[in-house]
Parts: sequence; C-alpha cells; structure tokens
Amino acid sequence: MTDRQPLIGYFLSCEEYGVDELLEQAVLAEEAGFEGLWISDHYHPWNDEQGESAFVWSVIGALSRVTRLPVTTAVTCPTVRMHPAVVAQAAMTSHVLLDGRFRLGVGTGEALNEHILGDAWPPEKVRLEMLEEAIEVMRELWKGEAVQHHGRHYTVENARIYTRRDDPPPVWVSAFGPRAAEVACRIGDGLITMTPEGEVVDMFRDSGAGKPLAGGYKVAWAPTEDEGVGHAHRLWANAGLPGELAQVLPSPQHFAQASSLVTEESTRESTVCGPDTDRHIDAFKPFISAGFDEIYVANMGPHYADMIKAYGEKVLPALR
Repeated sequence: MTDRQPLIGYFLSCEEYGVDELLEQAVLAEEAGFEGLWISDHYHPWNDEQGESAFVWSVIGALSRVTRLPVTTAVTCPTVRMHPAVVAQAAMTSHVLLDGRFRLGVGTGEALNEHILGDAWPPEKVRLEMLEEAIEVMRELWKGEAVQHHGRHYTVENARIYTRRDDPPPVWVSAFGPRAAEVACRIGDGLITMTPEGEVVDMFRDSGAGKPLAGGYKVAWAPTEDEGVGHAHRLWANAGLPGELAQVLPSPQHFAQASSLVTEESTRESTVCGPDTDRHIDAFKPFISAGFDEIYVANMGPHYADMIKAYGEKVLPALR
C-alpha cells in the first residue's frame, strides 16, 4: 500500500444494532485486530427498518468495561438536543472511564435528532456558530474551574466539572462542506469526513496545520452479493440521498419516503456488498491514497460476526 499505515477501526452503528450486539461487535473487533472504535450518536434511527437508537453515553460506559480500544463519537451534536455543558460532562466522564482513550467527534447535526424538544432547526451558518461556541464552552469546563459563560447561543452559570482528567478529550470536527471544514481547520483537533476526496479533504490538507484526518464508510457483508445489496438497501438506502436532505428531514418516516427514490442498483454501485475480500480491501485504497490517518468501517445487516472474522483473517493483514 504505502509506507504510512493508517489506523483501521470499526464503526459501531447504534441506529441498527441493540446494545448487546454493539458490545459483541466491539469485543470481536478488538480480537480481530481493529485498532479503534467509532460509535454513532442518534436519538432516532434513520428509518424504522434500522429499529434501534440507544443512548450513546450509556453504551460508552459499557464499552469501557469490555474493550481497551479508543472510542470516538461519530458524531455528537452538542448544540440543540443537549446543551454543551451537559455534553462536556458526559464526554469527560467517558474519558475517565476509558482511561484517556475517548475522543469527542462533533458536528452540526440533523433535524432528525435535534428537533425533538420543539426547537426551530437553524440554517447551516447559525448551526456552525453554535458549534463553535459549544466547543468553547466545553473546553472551558474541561479545565476544572467554575465557568460563567454568557454567549450568543448559550449561558452557563457557575458550572464546574469535578470528575475529570487533566488531559481533555480531543475534539474532532465533522465536515461535509467548506464552511465546516474551515471550522475544523481552525479549532478542531482533527477532521471527520465520509468521502476520501473532494473540497473538504483538500482544504483540510492545505489549511489544517497537519492535524489528523479520519474517514469512514459502510459495507454489507453477506454470503452473496445480492443478499448484501438487499440488506444495504433495506436498512441504509438513506445513505444515497443527495445534498442537504440528510440535515433537514425531521423523522424516520420522512427518510423512508425520500429513500424510496434510491434504487437497489444505485446501492449496488456505491456499496461493497458480499463476501469478496478483494473488494473489501480495495474500498480502503482511496482513503489510504488520500493520506487519511484513520479509516473506520461499519457493517450493514446481520452478518457482522462473519465480516469481522474475515477482516481479521484477510482484510486487515492485507492492509498492513
């Protein structure tokens, strides 16, 4: 591949799997040789077919008891559904439980999860302002002193985090467009994105001062390609939605309606499905060629144990 070996991690999808399955996947992933974990943070799944959406902070607490792998939220929105002061406490407690192996991945979120308290869904520019201020609030609280903050979007009154480590959790910023990439370059400790090329990656490489870059994607392991395509399309057709739809649709039912426009054939063309390990190996190559420091892969469908086993035996050794 290249002389520079990226970290290869496993992506835990809280929207699709129950808590016991998530913990099992984490244990299997560590045994197979994966080097880190991403975990999604949702209030709702993308659609009712996925059928799960556990509270991520409880799951992280359980993960701390069963794995030694580092854990990153991919990603948490610390702006609307949860006040940044609360996220700061949850993140620091996770950092303590994981003995310093926690990283907070953050982004501007989706209406799907953030509308539940009845708040209006802000435009992108305002969401980015809120994210910047939220990161400022959290970093102040992580210093362990009492914090008074009266900002444009948030107020904190004499708040202090007591259960803490001296080293704060790194904050990695998710970006799918140039405005978020600029925030990641300026105040993030790293960038999270889901595509190996394009304006976001180029901008971060040019202006990110050498900060690390992480990417991720999903595959559908199954005994046959056709079965894998069926699982991917039934569970994750939403991944094929264009533009801003993923940020503005307000419910799993709306995502199901929009996803009906995504064909099985487009899922087949865009997603690695089935048991061909050469195709699974090839899926990493664009990220590696683009110089990503970390790459995370998630499974779609019921065959996650077979996927993790095959990766441990064939895919991961081929990448190292």
